[in-house]
Amino acid sequence: MTDLAATDELFFVRAGLDRGRVQRVVDDALHGADDGELFLEYRQSESVVFDDGQVKSASFDTNQGFGLRAISGEATGYSHASELSEAAIRRAADTVKTIRTGKGGTFAGPPGTNRHFYGDDNPLALLDFESKVKLLADVDAYVRARDARVKQVSASLLGNWQAVQIIRRDGARAADIRPLVRFNVSVVVEKDGRMESGSYGVGGRVAYQRYIEPDSWKATVEEALRRAVINLDSVPAPAGEVPVILGPGWPGILLHEAIGHGLEGDFNRKKTSAFAGLMGQRIAAPGVTVVDDGTLDDRRGSLTIDDEGTPTERTVLIEDGILKGYMQDRMNARLMGMKSTGNGRRESYAHAPMPRMRNTYMLAGPHEPKEILGSVKKGVYAASFGGGQVDITSGKFVFSCTEAYLIENGRKGPPLKGATLIGNGPDVLTRVSMIGNDMALDPGIGTCGKNGQGVPVGVGQPTLKIDSLTVGGTSV
Repeated sequence: MTDLAATDELFFVRAGLDRGRVQRVVDDALHGADDGELFLEYRQSESVVFDDGQVKSASFDTNQGFGLRAISGEATGYSHASELSEAAIRRAADTVKTIRTGKGGTFAGPPGTNRHFYGDDNPLALLDFESKVKLLADVDAYVRARDARVKQVSASLLGNWQAVQIIRRDGARAADIRPLVRFNVSVVVEKDGRMESGSYGVGGRVAYQRYIEPDSWKATVEEALRRAVINLDSVPAPAGEVPVILGPGWPGILLHEAIGHGLEGDFNRKKTSAFAGLMGQRIAAPGVTVVDDGTLDDRRGSLTIDDEGTPTERTVLIEDGILKGYMQDRMNARLMGMKSTGNGRRESYAHAPMPRMRNTYMLAGPHEPKEILGSVKKGVYAASFGGGQVDITSGKFVFSCTEAYLIENGRKGPPLKGATLIGNGPDVLTRVSMIGNDMALDPGIGTCGKNGQGVPVGVGQPTLKIDSLTVGGTSV
């Protein structure tokens, strides 16, 4: 069954809607508008959390609804409801009609696609609740048996199954069915009265089965335990401006926050981004190539189509240090005289879409990771990050390290506690002097927040050497 046929079953047969009548409501609501769509959504989600030897919480939710949007110039009219009925859609149409100018645009719908980057099976239905609880109980017992210093274990499974259909005024329709799961483990250890924690998670647009095989879940558990144990021996981080090496994979979250948001179309159209007006100019060191890719199989940030119905693509943002492109939704692309790159995303039917990242990563370079490490006499190696903040306008960022090491004479030294990285996104790109050949993507845990909306994303990068970056710590 195609995604359109499957979603027709959900939204028209099951909900009792007449597709022809709904199309006429959409045509009337968007007559004279520059753009717009009806977005239909059905979602099942669950969460099972096992903490300290027992199920701490378990939830299962089913949500459905629609959002109707009309766009005129820069103005947007948006109305949504959790009631899937013709009457509710008509009420929404009466609301969004107020935004129409009576002129209208070309209104061409996005091209169709037969590509699929993930399956459509519902992961929530493929594993029964008892098996999920048993898995988490096995995780708890395994960690405690592995190390007597373990004092607390928390493990969780989270799953989503989302079906969407987009209906446009020109009669074009697009649909997508999106599975998404995560498996997380957090461990607290104690030694001589000192307590430290470590966590690790994996996920993607797949079923739970990929992560619940013993070899797979034990590898996740071992990584969480390793991080906790390493922190037991951490020393206060030094403060100052030093060379910094970023490890491969998840440290790409710094790239996502410090640079990625600044390359989203809306910030550049409004000229509030530090990168506004710099298209075609050098904004990074030679060798730095950054892409945003929605087409990677089974990845957390991948999409067959975005939430406006546009097929996703591999968008080159920076090529060999030169700014080549922005991430665009339909509205900002039209206003900037560009094309949509399939980056129009929304958290749910209750939100209007805007330009958002998918899987954002830097391509590999020519250097061996050992060569990069060996080039630093004294500095900091950042292997993993926790929270961070960035100012889009200035590009300034602050990130806390959850795993970092002092570099001494080209070797990793003691682990560091309390290290933060402080810098400026546009500036830090120019300080990249060595790029590793070990590009890796994150394990599938990223969620990006923007304007109150959260969406799943992916990040990645190879090992990077930044010649100079401010490290905040607790000692000099």
